[in-house]
Amino acid sequence: MTLSLTDLLAEPTSGRRRAVVLDSHDYAQTVFLQGKPVPWQEPMAYANFFGQVQGVLGSDLALLSLDRYYAQRVAADPALQSAMGAKSRTGYALRTLLNDAETTASVVELATVFSQTQRVPVVLQIPSPMQWLARTHPFSGSDDVLALDADNAENASMYVADWLRGFAALPLIAVLLDDRGPVLEPVPLSTYSPIANVTDHYRWALGQRHDDRVELHGSALRGAVIGTDFWSTDADPLPEGDFLVGEVPHQAVPEQVLSRITALI
Repeated sequence: MTLSLTDLLAEPTSGRRRAVVLDSHDYAQTVFLQGKPVPWQEPMAYANFFGQVQGVLGSDLALLSLDRYYAQRVAADPALQSAMGAKSRTGYALRTLLNDAETTASVVELATVFSQTQRVPVVLQIPSPMQWLARTHPFSGSDDVLALDADNAENASMYVADWLRGFAALPLIAVLLDDRGPVLEPVPLSTYSPIANVTDHYRWALGQRHDDRVELHGSALRGAVIGTDFWSTDADPLPEGDFLVGEVPHQAVPEQVLSRITALI
């Protein structure tokens, strides 16, 4: 029987009282790769890199940061940038990005190898549709991201929902929409019903990550955010919540991080 997110949160396999989800990507690049580029285009090398980090930090879930993957992909491909900017219509750049066959094949291969090699359940982290619009909107020739509204975000969620179907064969436990970023019009998770329909169909949980909390679609469970000071001082307490989510700062001292990991019980 496949483990659900609710099951894992109720009884973390790590033995912790509360499940802990760590976003350690930037810290790991600094410490484990010594600042060298992340091997995004080499799925096994990336999986091994992440597995090394996981072996030290012990997150209850493996967070695959496809938001970061797409950021580097766009930055490194002028032809893709040009295609995304071919029309000025709102949402065109994002739709073009998600419909790019070469990029989609690459990211699905990465996610497939990743999900086959990790020892804990996998979560896909992607920007929320509103934040993904904000990141791609400048390719339309406009930097006025404040003009984006909930209707634009809902339309964008249909593109994201279609794209997510490419991961149908993977044993994911959840999709996490990262809503952190520029302060835009607030868009509740319920707006993204096209995405929820897809995640419900594949039995993936759906969550939205904010600066101060993580909410789950169809659940009263709430994730509390571990403050950045937690990683540098023993005096910073853990917040109250059904589970904990934290981002290890890239500049954190490894010895202090290892010490603080033991406090996550």
